[in-house]
Amino acid sequence: MKINFKKLNEKAITPTYGTEFSAGADLYACEGGEITIQPGETKLIHTGLSLEIPEGYAGLIYARSGIATKRGLAPANKVGVIDSDYRGEIMVSLFNHSAVSQTIADGERVAQLVITPFLKVEYNETKELSDTQRGEGGFGSTGKK
Repeated sequence: MKINFKKLNEKAITPTYGTEFSAGADLYACEGGEITIQPGETKLIHTGLSLEIPEGYAGLIYARSGIATKRGLAPANKVGVIDSDYRGEIMVSLFNHSAVSQTIADGERVAQLVITPFLKVEYNETKELSDTQRGEGGFGSTGKK
């Protein structure tokens, strides 16, 4: 599958895969300089790119494990969703979970993008739902081991 993209900034970097079998393509900061994110603060990081995601697919923006684990930086909304009809700039809202300021360098990999199909469903109200063994058992109901 090919995804068309447009560079909104000449310095924008094309998304890249870290390895042959990577599910997510890295997104790069395109800010023209460093951005500092204070503890507990969220900042929108520009990528300088817009995408043309095919109908029936969505782009999901996830944290990169390295900066999330080592530096406490992850998308503020946990998973960003890019709809197929959106043509604006892709931006990553990074939240600083750490206790120290974190600086993002221009051209640094800040998140990963996964293109995935989704199902459009019709929600049907009913008086009863089918029974299951689990039933209404929720948080922690299946145990720890």
